[in-house]
Amino acid sequence: MQTHFDCIPCFFRQALEGARIMRASQQRQKRIIDGFARKIPGISPHASPPEIARIVYKLLRAVCGCGDPYRRIKRKSNSCALRMLGRLRARVNRSKDRLLTALELAIAGNIIDFGVKNNLNVKEELRKILAQESRAVHKRSVFHYSEFRRVLKGAKNILYLADNAGEVVFDRVLAEEIKRLYPGITIYYAVKAEPVINDALLEDAKACGIDKAVRVISNGADAPGTILRLCSKRFRRLYKSADMVISKGQGNFESLSGEKRPIFFLFMVKCPVVAKETGYPIGTIALRYNMKRPEL
Repeated sequence: MQTHFDCIPCFFRQALEGARIMRASQQRQKRIIDGFARKIPGISPHASPPEIARIVYKLLRAVCGCGDPYRRIKRKSNSCALRMLGRLRARVNRSKDRLLTALELAIAGNIIDFGVKNNLNVKEELRKILAQESRAVHKRSVFHYSEFRRVLKGAKNILYLADNAGEVVFDRVLAEEIKRLYPGITIYYAVKAEPVINDALLEDAKACGIDKAVRVISNGADAPGTILRLCSKRFRRLYKSADMVISKGQGNFESLSGEKRPIFFLFMVKCPVVAKETGYPIGTIALRYNMKRPEL
């Protein structure tokens, strides 16, 4: 997915809000805004939003000298989500279609996103997800479920692309359900190699306990999405050879939606640009199957 002009103000907002999270001085905030403004003329019109967001957050780290400014926020997200793990499992256990419910919850967990909404109240947003225990999250918003079940049934290995910290707990519930259905399947859970916004790192995956159900790996990159040319050779080999790819989050959709290989995108539509791109209203909980295949 290419970046739209409407994305540019969002990048400036992210830069400013990120600087304030780092408690940067007014002078440093201006340096960050000015620095990003100078880079805009050199940005390719074909670049995806995560490619440009990566520029923003590299600039933030360079100016503010902070290794992982979102570490405290990520730990809070992990802690809050872990306290919900029992309720998430209980919802799956009493569901008539356990896999569908686990999928819905995994996608609903995608609401934990500070790139889109830096003033996020984690506890409140998570409370909303489970506010109505007696019904599915948004069943009518889930697409391509029959295809998901069909591909899953024939898969021996899955590459699962992580998105945000905290959200990892919701991914854990889905991974556990997949392993319950197919105990012999291998799931590789790919996290980011270096800090960017609140995207999950190895430490977040372990803190959320998903390593008990999957093999956690690094994708070798530091973009808030999956930009294949920046990823490690090991990751790219897994990406090409995996029987099934599950891609979590809007950033991964933005960076991989044009790829010529089958991918299941699980994400919540959070901005007008992605809503226009997909045709799904903001707030939609989507399971979208990219059925493109490599050209021979």
